[in-house]
Amino acid sequence: MAGTLPVLQALPAESLVSGVLVFLVSLLVGTVAIAFGAQLLIDRDMGFLRAAVTALIGAFVYSLVGVFLGWIPLLGPILLLVAWVGVINWQYPGGWGTALGIAFVAWLVAVALLYGLALLDIATDAFGIPGV
Repeated sequence: MAGTLPVLQALPAESLVSGVLVFLVSLLVGTVAIAFGAQLLIDRDMGFLRAAVTALIGAFVYSLVGVFLGWIPLLGPILLLVAWVGVINWQYPGGWGTALGIAFVAWLVAVALLYGLALLDIATDAFGIPGV
């Protein structure tokens, strides 16, 4: 494999493909869940791309806040959820109440989707939806 990164050469091809597939399925579940929550609460189509971007940014912000503040007992998990709902609030109109509603609906939808996928042995988590 001339011209590839040494890290990629060390990974078996099946492992890399498996990791990418898990990421894509998890991102799809997170995106569908956020899109459904937004559609339900905002009552107009905000676009699937916006939900995908929200899932990606939300996962990044959630992870970043988790690294720096997640270790604080009781306050850390609350700050993680506030950061994730904040990303939804930033991406969708309606304020913090609507964002909290979208987050709750997205979490419920992600749990239901992952339950169905787990019955088929396909996925176990959702990228962009915390705690799932």
